[in-house]
Amino acid sequence: MQQLSRQERLDWLQLIRTRNVGPATFSDLIGHFGNAADALAALPDFARRGGGKGGFKLASRKDAERELDRLDALGAQLIASCEASYPRQLANCEAPPPLISLKGHPHLLHQPCVAVVGARNASLAGTQIAGQLAQEIGARQFTIISGLARGIDTAAHQSALASGTGAVLAGGIDIVYPQQNRKLYDAIAERGVLVSEMPPGTEPQARQFPRRNRLISGLSAGVVIIEAALRSGSLITARFAAEQGREVFVVPGSPLDPRSRGGNGLIRQGATLVETADDVLEGLRHVGQAPLAEPQDTPPMHPPARQLDASALDRERPRILALLSPTPVAVDLLIRETGLPTALVSAILLELDIAGRLERHAGQRVSLIA
Repeated sequence: MQQLSRQERLDWLQLIRTRNVGPATFSDLIGHFGNAADALAALPDFARRGGGKGGFKLASRKDAERELDRLDALGAQLIASCEASYPRQLANCEAPPPLISLKGHPHLLHQPCVAVVGARNASLAGTQIAGQLAQEIGARQFTIISGLARGIDTAAHQSALASGTGAVLAGGIDIVYPQQNRKLYDAIAERGVLVSEMPPGTEPQARQFPRRNRLISGLSAGVVIIEAALRSGSLITARFAAEQGREVFVVPGSPLDPRSRGGNGLIRQGATLVETADDVLEGLRHVGQAPLAEPQDTPPMHPPARQLDASALDRERPRILALLSPTPVAVDLLIRETGLPTALVSAILLELDIAGRLERHAGQRVSLIA
């Protein structure tokens, strides 16, 4: 574990706000260069070598400073994944958000968490079940996580205010969405904890909700689904939970109710059927029995890219490109197939990534953007 200085925090913030740098790319860059400052200095050259078009521009240092100052003014903290105050459950995910902003009582994220999510247009029965489960699970010293949406999320937050609840926001830490939940947002800021990985002032947009859902499941030991229609956001949360090795629980619903089709489908696929809080607690009985593995201080180190032979990069880049396609492939498979050093393959993939030509997928897989 390490504690970032203000300058290092600004370096991290500038790097993660730069175009084409997501959590997985950020992790690889830190592992490759050892620190964010050196990664920032190398990015323009990486983008050029990767075939980026239209020029490459780093995120503004002034914007990073303004963001950090704004969070300070809001009474929020910006916590890095290498720091002891970062939620340990989230830190042990594959490619966790490098930086998250928290407002309220961050200690709530250091005890076991359970997410309760579901339909915005929930039935009365659904909201009653959500409230009851959140209250009973929360009473067993679990923090209840949800997304501050209408319906199931709202019922779960309200019932867990006394025991502890965390709201993960799709927009900035200072943006209330939906506006009808302004009082609930204020109550969670005072008694619970608000979480966001977006800059302050960011209005929620459709593309940001999957990122929020991944954060909800990442913070939690298990996810409880109540009334999820087919193609709903709750099913996306359940998929992320499965990828992250979290438990998935579902309250079954009537086959005549479209709001239950997605959740009932999850049960057919192996999710745990839930009727009472005891069903969830039984499924999470292992939580707290053994400490979580300590996350690494930084990703595994590779030799800095500037020490790699430029001629080797130029020679092997076409070979890597020929092996890539729009179909995801494991990075380990690329390394085995080519027989090339890990550092060399990593550098070439980073070049393509920064140039906007590579997409990263769960399970350390990559694909070429057509």
